[in-house]
Amino acid sequence: MKTAKYFSASWCGPCKMFKPVVNELIDEGHKIEVLDVDDNLELAQQYQIQSVPTIVIEENGQVVDGVIGTTSKEDLIQRLS
Repeated sequence: MKTAKYFSASWCGPCKMFKPVVNELIDEGHKIEVLDVDDNLELAQQYQIQSVPTIVIEENGQVVDGVIGTTSKEDLIQRLS
C-alpha cells in the first residue's frame, strides 16, 4: 500500500487551499502524514523539499511518486492507488 507525506507550511496560501483535499483523502482512509516544514525541518531536508505544498508518495519505504504544488483530488487518488 502506498503512503504519503504532505509537506506544507502555516504561512503558505496554496497549502491552506489544498489542505481540505488532503484531509478528505485522510478521512477516506488514505495514509497521508501531514507535516509542517517549519516544525519538521530535518525531515523536509531529508526529502529535499524545496517548495510547499509538496506530496511525497512512498511504497515499501521507497519514494515512487510526488507532486510539487497542488493537484486534483482525483489525481491524488490515482497516484495513491
